[in-house]
Amino acid sequence: MTNYDYIVVGAGSGGAVMAARLSEIPDARVLLLEAGPEDTAFWITPPMGYPMLFTDPKVNWMFETEPEAELNDRRMYQPRGKVLGGSSAINGMLYIRGHPEDYDGWRQLGNTGWGWDDVLPYFRKAEDNARGTDDLHGTGGPLHVSDQAGGSEVADAIVAAACEAGLPRNPDFNGPTQDGAGYFQTTTKDRRRHSTARAYLKPARTRANLTVVTGAQTTRVLTEGRRAVGVEYRRRGLIETVRLSERGEVVLSAGSFGSPQILLQSGIGPADHLNDRGVPVVHDLRGVGENLRDHFYCSLMFRCRKPVTINELANSRLRQLIAGAQYVLFKQGPLASNGIFAGVFARSSPDKHRPDIQINTNMWSVAARTSAGMKAHPFPGFTMSPVHLDPRSTGTIRLKSNDPTAAPEIRMNFFRDPVDRDTMVRAVRLVRRIASQPALSAYMDHEIAPGAEHATDDEIETWLRGAAIANLHPVGTCQMGPDPASGAVVDPRLRVHGIGGLRVVDGAVMPRLPHGNTNAPIIMVAEKAADMMKQDRKEGPHG
Repeated sequence: MTNYDYIVVGAGSGGAVMAARLSEIPDARVLLLEAGPEDTAFWITPPMGYPMLFTDPKVNWMFETEPEAELNDRRMYQPRGKVLGGSSAINGMLYIRGHPEDYDGWRQLGNTGWGWDDVLPYFRKAEDNARGTDDLHGTGGPLHVSDQAGGSEVADAIVAAACEAGLPRNPDFNGPTQDGAGYFQTTTKDRRRHSTARAYLKPARTRANLTVVTGAQTTRVLTEGRRAVGVEYRRRGLIETVRLSERGEVVLSAGSFGSPQILLQSGIGPADHLNDRGVPVVHDLRGVGENLRDHFYCSLMFRCRKPVTINELANSRLRQLIAGAQYVLFKQGPLASNGIFAGVFARSSPDKHRPDIQINTNMWSVAARTSAGMKAHPFPGFTMSPVHLDPRSTGTIRLKSNDPTAAPEIRMNFFRDPVDRDTMVRAVRLVRRIASQPALSAYMDHEIAPGAEHATDDEIETWLRGAAIANLHPVGTCQMGPDPASGAVVDPRLRVHGIGGLRVVDGAVMPRLPHGNTNAPIIMVAEKAADMMKQDRKEGPHG
């Protein structure tokens, strides 16, 4: 049996980066375990293919929350990638880093080495930006970041309308300032999705010291005393184990749902919960599964006066065939972009010193969401979706049972804090202000949802309780911090408190949400973690 120096669990936004970077150590043996398959599904490649992956169980865990008490007891659908590349293989591909103060805030919580000046070099190291290099951006990194193909006249009108509403024009949301209206860059290359599997893992798999095993669902970390010594996983109906070398380490990169679940299954977590679920306690670590945070958003949908949206494509088999041919033959047409061209970062009230609202624009509108996916309206439509970037409510991840293959118990606890409710009501009003500007008059027919009948603050809040959903950016469930007594699960070097040879490297370690999409920050975390682990290998774990 081969003993590995590094066992990385999960080949997603964090895990693929970790496996690739750790395999750069010539004498290190690296094993990457992924529960899902290879990333060969056709719809992973075209940027507009991600709606087709939204409910595909072959590449998607398709989790659900428990009923949300403040949201009419609705369950929140939680798609997560189960494939090489993880959620970076099924997401909307927006490249947003967040605000510099996000990371300075992490450092102020006691996480030395995680301020903006500390993490910026790792954003730049990861990046190969089509716009070139400068003080904030990099070229030559594994991850290609590009401007979108084609464009949309509706998106152009929305940007113009936001400026008419008093917001500044912003040419780069990852530039010197975040405020304003402008166009998103995406993690695409040559009009193809550039997931971490393709950016990092594909070139790394030529190395003889890297082994990648798909279809392998990790069930627990094996420990002896207070040290990780290997992992147990299920593959093809069989239980298998793999062990570490003497100074080896296990890296959990299974995401903000998967990483705490594996820790809990391994007996690492709150002792009272583990006892309730019949899991032997290895280490009573109170913070595991706590501090679950996610952005929260809603969709204001509008009927468009002109047939220039994705709805016409969704409702016409002929248009779909033409679009497929355009993409397959020439990498052109509507499938070559993600349909989320433009956006806005704004402040929900004058007392905010940085944006707390992100508005994403979709060149379609949805009549219904079903288990088979989303169904477009039978007429042209578009959507503006305001996202609350700084929610106060937090949730938990727990085990439903001691069955390691069962989905975790997810409680988001959205809308419990009055700040969250008030902010979302103001966000709806901001979108309506933008929608009423002259620049959109040629396209704006009327508001479909929530509609004119939801006019007062109370009426808007009632609509939000029945319609708003998770923005699918979960973080925080293995938060980093210097003191486990305060809820920290990992230290600032991402080592699990109290267990040797075990780290967590994914969005679960973020103590607070970035103000923006989370894929780019997770890649940054993994880049920095890999450098720390290389340093520890040279100097010893306490160098």
